[in-house]
This record gives sequence, structure tokens and C-alpha cells, in this order.
Amino acid sequence: MNLILLGPPGAGKGTQAKMLIEAYGIPQISTGDMLRAAVRNQTALGLEAKKFMDAGQLVPDQVVIGLAQDRIAQPDCAKGFMLDGFPRTVPQAQALDKVLAGMGKKIDHVISIEVANDELMGRLTGRRTCKSCGQGFHVMFDPPKAQGQCDKCGGELYQRDDDNEATVGNRLKVYNDQTAPLIDYYQKKGLLRPIDGVGGINDIQERIKAVLG
Repeated sequence: MNLILLGPPGAGKGTQAKMLIEAYGIPQISTGDMLRAAVRNQTALGLEAKKFMDAGQLVPDQVVIGLAQDRIAQPDCAKGFMLDGFPRTVPQAQALDKVLAGMGKKIDHVISIEVANDELMGRLTGRRTCKSCGQGFHVMFDPPKAQGQCDKCGGELYQRDDDNEATVGNRLKVYNDQTAPLIDYYQKKGLLRPIDGVGGINDIQERIKAVLG
């Protein structure tokens, strides 16, 4: 089974991905993992990608597609794979389709974990961290016993800069702008499987498994 997993920041995609790869015995492939492995192994594409990364530039699509092709050709992908965070754009999706067709493979399902923006905002802005010991809390899911104070060491809790509303709002906008055309692309192909991402972790997992059959 060859899957693509989509979901905005805060949708719980990481948790669901771990459960899916265990349930189906397929590897999770992320762009970051592919890049790091190729650079570490000093493959031709890895060295090419490193030039752009070292210059602080985005790695071009053709390099990322090449990395994906190399990764999917590995023996552990024979029974299937799950792409996470890739493709990000319609041109990447079109290039991936061509690469997979050349390998005699295709995408079977595109899982899109859907959560309303106001719910995501609450999840992502609710994190708090202890200034003294680094212990993490969440005002919605794992609140401290005393407001603003660490249960573990009594230190002061703070909100990280990347967890404030403006930053989170921007991250969600970028995701929605990038991903909306991708969702439309896979919907027209009949591959999109929208999943309600609100509720218990196991409930969401069961919803995903139900559409995968």
C-alpha cells in the first residue's frame, strides 16, 4: 500500500504516522529524512542537495524527486511506503506520478487529516515550557497544577516565540496556500481520503484504517 499523508501543523500527523507504519509494516518517508540520509551517505544526489542546503537555499524539485525515487527503490518499500511532507506542490505531485509509473507503482490513498484553524490555533499556541528545567506542558491537554509554574521544579513557564498566534497563523496560512491545490489535484484523481482529525488518537486512527480497507 502506497500512501501520502497530509495534515496541517498541529493536526497530530506525526502520531498517526507512527501508528500507521507499525500497523501496516511500511516505512515512513519524509523529505528531511531523505535529504539527511543522502547527504550522510554522500550519494551523487546527496552531494548535489548539500550544495543548496549549505547556501541556505531550497533544494530544487528535480533533486528531491530523484531522492524520492532512490528511496522508494529500496527493498523495505517493496510492500509499500508512506510519504510524509512530500509532495508539497502540484508540480511535485505530477513529477512523482511519472516517477512511480516508470517504476510500475502508483499512489493508492492520500490521507488528509482535517482540523479547523481555530482548533489548530488552540493546540499550537497552548504549549508552555519551563525556563529552568525545560519540562513541557499544554494549557489544553496537559496543564500545570499551578498556572505559570512548573510541577517538576517550580520554575516559571513561558511560551516560545514560534508558538505565538502570529507565527502559528503564518504557518497555517503557508500550509493552506501550498496544500489546497494539492488536495484538489488528488481529489480529481479520486485518491483523496479526508479524515476528521478531532477526537481521541485511537478514534482518528480507526477512521484512517476504515478508509484504507
